[in-house]
Amino acid sequence: MASIYNLVIDQGTDFNNTFTIKDSTNTVRNLTGYTGRAQLRRSYASTSNVAFTINIANPTSGNVVVTLSNAVTANLKYGRYVYDLELTLTSANTIERAYEGIVTVYPEVTR
Repeated sequence: MASIYNLVIDQGTDFNNTFTIKDSTNTVRNLTGYTGRAQLRRSYASTSNVAFTINIANPTSGNVVVTLSNAVTANLKYGRYVYDLELTLTSANTIERAYEGIVTVYPEVTR
């Protein structure tokens, strides 16, 4: 079952968040062999999405960094969205949802 973690994005800024993936005993997981994907949608039923950039630079740390550039966040309408972060273990062809939650986008004043 995915952990719930809500995010806040300021429209027009660079966004990044580091998720630390742990197992059921709260031990950091080794993510060697894993890839990730994450999307932001206005609602669960939305057909359009914004894809986060995913980086698992040091798999043994269990850290997954998700980012959106300022050019991408500038085009987000302010309000609430939903997102999730999935991890794929390519060798076993398995997908798991690690995190999910609500994203609140606050509007930009300075343009």
